[in-house]
Amino acid sequence: MLSRKIEKELKTTAKEYPVVTIIGPRQSGKTTLARNLFHDHTYVNLENPELRSLALEDPKTFMLRYPIPVILDEIQNVPELLSWIQVAVDENPDMTGGYILTGSHQLQLREAITQSLAGRTALLELFPFALGELGEEYTLKDRETLIFNGFMPRLHDKNIRPRRLYRDYFQTYVERDVRKLMAIENQQAFELFLKLLAGRVGHEVNYSSLAGQVGISAPQIKKWLSLLEASFIIFKLPPFFKNYGKRLTKSPKIYFVEVGLACYLLGIDNPGQLERDPAFGGLFENMVIVEAYKSRINEGLEPRLYFYRDRYQNEVDLLYPSGSSFIPIEIKSSRIYRNEFLKGIRYFQKLSRSSQPGMLIYDGELEIEKEEAFVKNFRNVWP
Repeated sequence: MLSRKIEKELKTTAKEYPVVTIIGPRQSGKTTLARNLFHDHTYVNLENPELRSLALEDPKTFMLRYPIPVILDEIQNVPELLSWIQVAVDENPDMTGGYILTGSHQLQLREAITQSLAGRTALLELFPFALGELGEEYTLKDRETLIFNGFMPRLHDKNIRPRRLYRDYFQTYVERDVRKLMAIENQQAFELFLKLLAGRVGHEVNYSSLAGQVGISAPQIKKWLSLLEASFIIFKLPPFFKNYGKRLTKSPKIYFVEVGLACYLLGIDNPGQLERDPAFGGLFENMVIVEAYKSRINEGLEPRLYFYRDRYQNEVDLLYPSGSSFIPIEIKSSRIYRNEFLKGIRYFQKLSRSSQPGMLIYDGELEIEKEEAFVKNFRNVWP
C-alpha cells in the first residue's frame, strides 16, 4: 500500500481538532487513507442505504450506535449529522480526533461545515497520487505514459486500463454527481462542454466563446464551471492580482484535477497519440501545475498559486508562493534547454524588483543552476 504525503499533516491535525474533514475527488483515496491511519475508529459508510436512512430518520440513535472515535465516510449524503456532531463536540471540549469525515462535494460540505462546525473541524483536501508518491520505477516512464495513465489510486492499485477507468469515472460522475449538484437539462451540451474544456487546458477562460460553441448562455457556462470545480473535476488558476502598473488579464486558466481524465475526454486512445496532439503542451503543463497544487495541499497549506500575463503578452506560467514573494516558474514540454525559455522569468523579476530565483521545469536531462533560475526536470521538482 502506497503511503500519502498528506499523512503527516492529517495525523498532526487529528491531535489538534475534534473533527477532521477530508474532501477531494471521488476515488482519490480518502477512505483508504482514513481507515489506514485511524485503525481504532469505527468505520461507517454513508453510501450504505440502511445506514443513511438511519442517520436521516433517527440521528440520535445513529450517534449512540456509532460513538467516537468514528470515521463517517461520504458525509455529504447526510449533512444533517453535522449539527449532532457539533453538539457532541461542544459537550466534550477536550476531544481530539473523535470524528474523521470524508466527502466528495466541495461546495455542499463547505457550506454545511460553515454553518455547523466552524472552528471545530480542520479541512484537508486529498487529490489523486502525486508523482513522488508513486516511486521511481513508475515515474521514470516517459511523460506520455504518465499523462495518459494519470494518477488515480485505483488505476495503480488494481492495474485497471486507463480508458476503461476514466470512461467509468466519467459516466459515474455525470450520472450521479451532476444530478445531485445541479439539474442539467441538456446532457449532450454538458458533455460537449467538458470535452471543449479538455482541449483548452492551460488557456484563459473565454466564457462567450464557450457559450457560442456549446449553445448556451455565458452565465450558464459560469455555473457549469462552478459545478465542475465543486465536484473536483477542474480547478482554476487565478491571474496574479498585484498591480505593477500594467493592465493584467482578469480571466482564470482551467486545469483538470486528473490529467488522465482530460486525455479521455479528448479521445486519446494511447500514449503514442499524445505528443502529436495539439493539446499536448497544455496537458504537460496541467500535469506539472497540479503537482504544484498537490505539494501545497498535502502540507495543509492554501494553494496560493497564480499565473501572470499582461496586455503586452508578457507571461509566466506559474507563480509559486515563497514567504511574502513568489517563485516565477516557466513550464516547457521540450526535452532541450534553451536560454529563451527564461524570458518570462527575467521579465517578472525585473517588474517585481525581486531577487527570488525562478525555475524552468521541462523534460530535459540537463539540470543546472543559473543566476536567475533553476533548471529542473519535472520529475525532480516536488519529490
